[in-house]
Amino acid sequence: METNNPVSQGPSTEPPLATLSASKNTNLFIGKNGLRAGWRLLIYLILVIGISSGISAAVRHFVGRQAGLPSPRMLTLQEALSFALVFGVAWVMSRIEHRSPGEYGLPLSDAFGRKFWLGFLFGLVEVSLLIGLIAAFGGYSFGPLAIHGVDIVKWGLIHLVLFILVGFFEEFLFRGYMQYTLADGIGFWPAGIIISLLFGAAHLQNPGEGWIGAASVVWVGLFFVFTLRRTGNLWYAVGLHASFDWGETFLFSVPNSGTVMEGHLSHALLPLTPNWLTGGTVGPEGSVFCFLTIALQFLIVMWLFPKEKTVTTGNG
Repeated sequence: METNNPVSQGPSTEPPLATLSASKNTNLFIGKNGLRAGWRLLIYLILVIGISSGISAAVRHFVGRQAGLPSPRMLTLQEALSFALVFGVAWVMSRIEHRSPGEYGLPLSDAFGRKFWLGFLFGLVEVSLLIGLIAAFGGYSFGPLAIHGVDIVKWGLIHLVLFILVGFFEEFLFRGYMQYTLADGIGFWPAGIIISLLFGAAHLQNPGEGWIGAASVVWVGLFFVFTLRRTGNLWYAVGLHASFDWGETFLFSVPNSGTVMEGHLSHALLPLTPNWLTGGTVGPEGSVFCFLTIALQFLIVMWLFPKEKTVTTGNG
């Protein structure tokens, strides 16, 4: 009578569970939290650039190229569409990533709340201090009024809406989805430094921009990243960005990133030299005093939004 001896199978050819887990986590496309940050960012940029290029081509085909600087009203429309594009693509990515779009920096719970208005206030303080320092060294004069009566209110509101939209677009473009996703891959501050360098490089395209001005913009970008870190979202940065640009363009009537727009308040005088003082044709953001005013802004944000202390419990 035969006995039922077990048949030897030899060494197992299946990898252990730990090896499978490690293999999964080192996949080129998929990490432990799903699609890797680099691929998500690439998809986002392809969609934004692709859609933007398509819209630009359509406008050139049906409307034609426009010479000179667009009017503030046209710029307002452009900024609104630009923000809608970068936020809309981020919304699509949020569906893919199963996240709330508010996680990318603009939660509705803080919309136009305390953080926004604090940022708006200290943006006005900063631009006033910056212009005051330049004026103290003979680099600025307010000049006679360029508009009067109801036109002051009308143009003030037009520029206000425009620069709030500029704040939304530029802050979300650089420090919204891109900052969030890149930080997920390489860490918050490495991502913030890279994004700030890109922010400065983008401004090199502005009329009259130089390396000092671009370095100042990088410094400003790092400050905005810092506000994101301390406040938890972009609302403070949006408010400050908007009011600083409004103060430059309308209130003090000086070049903003190399442009002087229609509807400014006065015939201000801002000599082109010395560049280190006035910023030259690019405007006060290229002044050496901008480094000082932003340094003060760091201190203000530290005071307004102190770093949370970690409470240690136990017997240690």
